[in-house]
Amino acid sequence: MSPKSEPPEQDAEGLEVRRRILGAALSAFMEGGYAQTSTLEIATRARVSKRELYSLFGNKEAMLVACITERAQRIKAPADLPAIHDREMLAKVLTAFGTKLLTETTDPVVVAVFRLAISEAVNAPKVAHALDSIARKPTRDSLRTIMANARSTDLLAGEPEAMAQTFLGLLWGDLMTGLLLQAVNRPSSSEIARRASEASTAFLKLYPQSG
Repeated sequence: MSPKSEPPEQDAEGLEVRRRILGAALSAFMEGGYAQTSTLEIATRARVSKRELYSLFGNKEAMLVACITERAQRIKAPADLPAIHDREMLAKVLTAFGTKLLTETTDPVVVAVFRLAISEAVNAPKVAHALDSIARKPTRDSLRTIMANARSTDLLAGEPEAMAQTFLGLLWGDLMTGLLLQAVNRPSSSEIARRASEASTAFLKLYPQSG
């Protein structure tokens, strides 16, 4: 006889407790820093016992990794990319890709997560690894796929990896550095759209059609 599954209300309660803990942890990390934040403070903020906290996450590092994982899901590139038949369509795809990436990644909470991952890269390497593998790598892989597909139909001449890096450089410039240092404000939606469009135009000028 198979074991009974948890009643829906218990599942919902468990998800709510998890959500509260992660919300409390991220707020505490952002306000006081990862090293200075205690599990007791997180448990108090989340209105749970330390026993509940440890049963769900094990330790403080696991909580930070979970915070990053949940936020990183937002900046993954879409898997269902449209077929690209001409350079006009390629420009539209790159502009849409760049607009989504900038919109999600410049969110203040996402920037704060990046800042936390950087600050804890030495003491908690799993944190930086989680951010890279869950958010940055899938984005780079999707962009590389766009470039490879465009090259296979002779719309671009170049190596997909190099072209992906070039586009990201044109798209970002020093924007993320400024955001991490709190030296610039988050761009507006119109500024993001303009930036993505200009990056696409500049990229296509650098990489002509093959043949």
